[in-house]
Amino acid sequence: MRQCVGCGERKSKKELIRIVCSPSEDPERVTIGFDLTGKKNGRGAYICSSMACLELARKKKALERALKTEVSQQCYDDLKKELEQIER
Repeated sequence: MRQCVGCGERKSKKELIRIVCSPSEDPERVTIGFDLTGKKNGRGAYICSSMACLELARKKKALERALKTEVSQQCYDDLKKELEQIER
């Protein structure tokens, strides 16, 4: 069981989408994105596959706490675009 960082609901790992924060080539930066395989290296957080949960996570800064890093507005916009593709 995993907990959605947006709504706080507990679901099985297969029902949630993993967001991973992994280091990039530049040591000052990190890469944040969806991990659909669940196997990427890095700190992860889980979220329901709904836009509402992503928005709740942004408002509560829950994603920042879970990943232990700052998440920019640009990153949230990119995650929203990716989530729209996944929802289809």
